[in-house]
Amino acid sequence: MTADLSQLVKAYDVRGVVPDQWDETLAELFGAAFVQVTGADAIVTGHDMRPSSPGLSRAFARGAAARGVDVTEIGLCSTDQLYYASGAFGLAGAMFTASHNPARYNGIKMCRAGAAPVGQDTGLTEIRELVESWLDAKAEAPTAQAPTAQAPTAQAATAQAPISDATPGTVVRRDTLQDYAAHLRGLVDLTSIRPLKVVVDAGNGMGGHTVPTVFAGLPLTLVPMYFELDGTFPNHEANPLDPANIVDLQKRVREEGADLGIAFDGDADRCFVVDERGEPVSPSAITALVAARELARYGGKGTVIHNLITSWSVPEVVRENGGTPVRTRVGHSFIKAEMAASGAIFGGEHSAHYYFKDFWNADTGMLAALHVLAALGGQEGTLSALVAQYDRYAGSGEINSTVDDQGARLAAIRAAYEGREGVTLDELDGLTVTAADWWFNVRPSNTEPLLRLNAEARDEQTMTRVRDETLKSSEPESRAPPRTPVLKPRMG
Repeated sequence: MTADLSQLVKAYDVRGVVPDQWDETLAELFGAAFVQVTGADAIVTGHDMRPSSPGLSRAFARGAAARGVDVTEIGLCSTDQLYYASGAFGLAGAMFTASHNPARYNGIKMCRAGAAPVGQDTGLTEIRELVESWLDAKAEAPTAQAPTAQAPTAQAATAQAPISDATPGTVVRRDTLQDYAAHLRGLVDLTSIRPLKVVVDAGNGMGGHTVPTVFAGLPLTLVPMYFELDGTFPNHEANPLDPANIVDLQKRVREEGADLGIAFDGDADRCFVVDERGEPVSPSAITALVAARELARYGGKGTVIHNLITSWSVPEVVRENGGTPVRTRVGHSFIKAEMAASGAIFGGEHSAHYYFKDFWNADTGMLAALHVLAALGGQEGTLSALVAQYDRYAGSGEINSTVDDQGARLAAIRAAYEGREGVTLDELDGLTVTAADWWFNVRPSNTEPLLRLNAEARDEQTMTRVRDETLKSSEPESRAPPRTPVLKPRMG
């Protein structure tokens, strides 16, 4: 196939349509390039439930093993389960998933030993360049081979990549689900929680595989939704960030009279929460709640990372609980890098990614979900009452505007606010404008002609005014529909 790696290799991962943009032949090259760039002598691989995932994963393993590297395959897993294996075994890893993207997509999330991220600035660019050099050499493609449990031979990858004199590595299978679940439960005190009724929407994704084991033995009445593993996503997209995809969960929570609902995305590394009324709980409120609990575990001291579009509530709660908040750019590579540099105990993003020092600084929505269960089950009140103390302001959610010239529109917004009394501007990530009672951030998309707006204020009326005024500055282009929920404020 003719591959355009500029469209396939993103800032943090590999992701594209199968087989239009990539296939097993290319996956094999990525496997060879991954081990050459990282210098790993052993790796671990896992994959989600998409129809193309097992074949891509096996091809990657062939490419790695052909370079003399031993491969541990853990098979079906969530992304954070792969991170667990990388951390626990001390191995570089590759997870085959396209997360919340539609069924025809697939991708690779790669990490070094200890779940350290491999992104654009930490090896992914070099991997792309190496694969491109092999493609440019126009080497003959290998004969297709059916995936087997035996160790792959060297012929497949070396037919495309430069010939390696290494003895082919071995490929072994290993089940990590029980160990992963035990590790997570060991990080949260769940011994004294009261019985809870929880509805979980796995979206036909990997949550259907991991939740029954992680939640086993807890005093929960579990109401499962869409636990059948099906990478065609027959019920709804496995993207809870879109309000349309949590409608079923909200309805079921109300019908069941449940204490809460939890939705996972396709690779189950993010969790979204709705309260007993079926109302969505802001990821910022979850970040603040978990931050308070992690600070308590660490004796009321520690650094907590949050990106610049989480709520004002997050740094406030961190300080109130003895911690030090650190503000970063949006994106997991920035969060993980800052966590490693500062020794932070926890980090959270508006997109429902939650990072833990005790999980190798990697993100795990499942551990965040256990914290919510422990917090709710450790007292007698409702979830809506519990999170009210962490959800203090009125937020817009993320609103995407289609623009013809991102730079010009961003400059126009800057000009509209620059010089105003009592207003400060910063450009840590896009443009953030802050006043005493409100703030907003506008960031350009790296892949689409969009500007992304997040606004927050001390009351709904002010937030609406600031939001609309800022959106007006990006006209006359049309605005795309909001891609994240517009959350109702809970004033604390």
